[in-house]
Amino acid sequence: MKNKLKLCLQLLLTFMKIGVVTFGGGYAMIPIIENETSKKKKWIDPDDLIDVIALSESTPGPISICAATFIGYKVAGLLGAFCATLGVVLPSFVIIYLISLFLRQFEELKAVKYAFFGIRAGVLALLVKAVVSMFKKSPQNIVAYCIMAASLVAVAFFSANVIVVLLSAAVIGLAATLIAKKRGREL
Repeated sequence: MKNKLKLCLQLLLTFMKIGVVTFGGGYAMIPIIENETSKKKKWIDPDDLIDVIALSESTPGPISICAATFIGYKVAGLLGAFCATLGVVLPSFVIIYLISLFLRQFEELKAVKYAFFGIRAGVLALLVKAVVSMFKKSPQNIVAYCIMAASLVAVAFFSANVIVVLLSAAVIGLAATLIAKKRGREL
């Protein structure tokens, strides 16, 4: 029991650290979550992390919160899920609350505008890193490329509903896998 509480405290502190240093939302957090939970702490296998991200995208709520919950549960059960989720949410809550108290007074300062410009550029870099990392770990075949391209076009250019796109991608992937297995091939 003592080890589980210690592990839960580690989950809380690790995800608080992730929550503090990451701006830009869940996708920007993916590289940091990967580094902390998979590479440093070895709590989750890198291949399993892709599944956690896919599940997190498919469930309601922000991806970072869902990922923290799934990882926390895998590492230390229900209490671990609670601690990891609290850890990733608490810094954002405190930061947003503090900013809301003072933002109106400082939003016109050039230094604040430049800081937000820099933060946006950093977030873009983290998003690109997440895309590259996920691409490297994704299936590398024609069906996966077609699903990826069609999903991007549907969402980016036609404002398709993301849930419909995810469900369609899942159905197409399942169908392609079943057809390939029936023919005795692998995708």
